[in-house]
Amino acid sequence: MEAGRTTLTARELGTALGERATLVQFSSAFCQPCRATRRVLAEVAAMVPGVAHIEIDAEDRLDLMRDLEIDRTPTVFVLDAAGRIVRRAGGQPRKADVIAALGAAV
Repeated sequence: MEAGRTTLTARELGTALGERATLVQFSSAFCQPCRATRRVLAEVAAMVPGVAHIEIDAEDRLDLMRDLEIDRTPTVFVLDAAGRIVRRAGGQPRKADVIAALGAAV
């Protein structure tokens, strides 16, 4: 895996991708914004058919954190159905921004 990569696979993430899109969240245990991000992404995934939310513990996946050049949590990736990264954002997202980003994926 190299920096600047453009896709993530179900194998790398440890679970199936969403039928239409996937919201991938990198979190850490003591990260307060990660909890709020989890709620926002779960709500959006529940609202939009075919969208999955996957949360990854940053400490458990330091290899993937390095490969993706993630230096803070939460970091969120929006993937299309094929696992292509269409958006990336650091920090706690707003629900409207997540929904707008999904528009690029579906």
